[in-house]
Amino acid sequence: MRSPQTLSEADRRRVALWAAACAERVLGLFEAAAPTDDRPRAAIARTRAFARGELDTAEEIRRRFTGGVPADEVKAPAAAAAARAAGQAVAVCHMGAHALGAAAYAVKAVSLAAPDRPEAADDEIRWQLTHMTAEVRAALRSLPPVGENRSGPLGPGLLASGQLGMIIRDLQAGLTRSDPRTSQPGS
Repeated sequence: MRSPQTLSEADRRRVALWAAACAERVLGLFEAAAPTDDRPRAAIARTRAFARGELDTAEEIRRRFTGGVPADEVKAPAAAAAARAAGQAVAVCHMGAHALGAAAYAVKAVSLAAPDRPEAADDEIRWQLTHMTAEVRAALRSLPPVGENRSGPLGPGLLASGQLGMIIRDLQAGLTRSDPRTSQPGS
């Protein structure tokens, strides 16, 4: 039986493009800390190629850990979160719920990079919600609420707890609002 966090292949391709955009917005934080390491950029490029249908789903599932994203190899917490955003984005080929992981890590990276701007996280969530198509919104809305399904990345664990869990809850709440440009995350 397929996990409700998987999504159809067509929906995974749709949400992969959005996840890549979320991760790419914070890529500079990683590259500032590790300018010669192109693994997160390559992961985002693969995510975009998967979204365009240029890469085979089964092959990408086998490759998703190839050229792993080096989050533990950088000292700056914002850079590590940016690397994890790219790692979650490339994993969308396997399970669509990773798109929310990519978005959450991007928000975390932004908030870590701007500790003097508490509104930075809400601003990033608002950007993410306004930069998804209706099809992406519908696909992400079909995912179970974070922490309520044990069979994937949104199950109990890292993405469901702490700051990441709160970010994903805000994103999932924002998916149901009619106009995310005027909605306030966390409200």
